[in-house]
Amino acid sequence: MANFDLIGTSVLVTGGTQGIGAAAVRIALARGANVLFCARTPADVEAARVEFRSTYGDDRVDGIVADVSIPADIDAAFASAAERFGPVGAVIHAAAILQPIGTILEVDPTAWLRSIEINLFGSFLITRAACATMRANGGGRIVLFSGGGAATPFPRYTAYACSKVAVVRLVESVALEMREFGIEINAIAPGFVATRMHDATIAAGTAAGDAYLERTKADLAAGGVPAELGAEAACYFVSQAARGISGRFIAAPWDDWQRWPVRKEEIAESDFFTLRRIVPRDRGQSWQ
Repeated sequence: MANFDLIGTSVLVTGGTQGIGAAAVRIALARGANVLFCARTPADVEAARVEFRSTYGDDRVDGIVADVSIPADIDAAFASAAERFGPVGAVIHAAAILQPIGTILEVDPTAWLRSIEINLFGSFLITRAACATMRANGGGRIVLFSGGGAATPFPRYTAYACSKVAVVRLVESVALEMREFGIEINAIAPGFVATRMHDATIAAGTAAGDAYLERTKADLAAGGVPAELGAEAACYFVSQAARGISGRFIAAPWDDWQRWPVRKEEIAESDFFTLRRIVPRDRGQSWQ
């Protein structure tokens, strides 16, 4: 467990009713934060509100219905958080979808665009609103989630892959834009977490590709990476313990991110944990 706290911090968590988002709500509350979470389904929001309040009390957590691809919903989420807990100082954006699944010739273009709208445009909207709030209040910290396809090709999942690699470049770019305002932002790849998101792969059947379908089934049967790992990393990187680390792409299951603060100057002055183009000389070749 990383050594940090979020005592008194007003935290906004999207996708906060299941999987990594719900785990992030629990960990943030346990670390002392006040949390406003949101999700698209009213019944899920109410059930999660009841659960969280039963453990942490009514005065530290609340939830609202919001679609992260709708600007008015995002504005309402930030306004609700500020009204309940004060201006948002930390954001964990966990909302995403996996569909559509299939080759470029098989997927529906409208569904493909909707995935980009939720996964990438939603990340843009959340980040934009967070930066506006944080700039007005002296800074803050943001975590977006990357995922499959961000670091390697992800055939038959092009919408998800393209949105998630774009999230990383969004993080790298915004980190530079907002540095002077004390706003820091990072992207986290949580690994294969067994959530309802993967129901889409099972439902897609062979459209997902035989190899990936079988791998998904096996990983689900084995339990996958605990949601708490990515959630813990997210809470850590929105805490002051990670101050000075921004614009990075963190693989929660494999990077020793808990120890990064002792190397934060070295990280800040390098392109470590970023996405970059590979040229022949990077692989020992001399022709370019």
